Amino acid sequence: MSTTAVAELTGIRQFSVLERRVEDPGPGEVQVRVAAVGVCGSDLHSYSEGSVGDQTCKYPMVLGHEPSGVVVRVGAGVTGWAPGDEAALEPAMYCYHCEFCTSGHHNVCSNIRFMSSTEDAGFFRERLNVPARNLLPLSRGIGLREATLIEPMAIVLHSLKFVAPQLGDKVVVFGAGPIGLLTVVALRLAGVARIFTVEPVAHRREMALALGADAAMDPSNADVAHEIRGETGGRGVDVAYDCAAKGETTNQA
Repeated sequence: MSTTAVAELTGIRQFSVLERRVEDPGPGEVQVRVAAVGVCGSDLHSYSEGSVGDQTCKYPMVLGHEPSGVVVRVGAGVTGWAPGDEAALEPAMYCYHCEFCTSGHHNVCSNIRFMSSTEDAGFFRERLNVPARNLLPLSRGIGLREATLIEPMAIVLHSLKFVAPQLGDKVVVFGAGPIGLLTVVALRLAGVARIFTVEPVAHRREMALALGADAAMDPSNADVAHEIRGETGGRGVDVAYDCAAKGETTNQA
């Protein structure tokens, strides 16, 4: 047993960095040193508002669910991992026994636990133990900073699996935050013909264009639905991705 630094959210806009005990890894567990953590929009809501939607923060809590890390120690029964190995870290812990897990739908596990919730601490800490199955080996050329994008990228790829965009499709992406921008990248790689992006923030529109969007529109200065219909001969798009999830974007989509 040893100690590790932990950044605890103790109130709205209040963090405390404390030393907490970290146990030795148990059977099937791996102890990792956290190398980098992406900051999700939900982390920002928790920090600045004390809630995410209708889920109220219960203090103290540890945020962070887009992590990468380096193996420090392995517990009994763990194979395939050794100290120094680098990995992306899965924040969700599944039961692997319910009807959804056994049918391959782990994302809706009946007994899911999520590290970064009020019940389970997240990754804003130096070291912690995680189940070995929650480590994902990094492909050659992917660094620990880039690996923090694997969790949000998984969301994007899940949406593309649902929609199955076709070569030649015309699509619109509402919102050019991290999820929207990754969606633009994935759609460009998927071979769609034209990508419209709708985003009120100027520098995000610029990033969308740099990452492969064909047009980036400001909804505060235009009727984007009308303009997109005009640019598609009145037909509209084949698919609309709502990565902003605000009332007006859903209606426009």
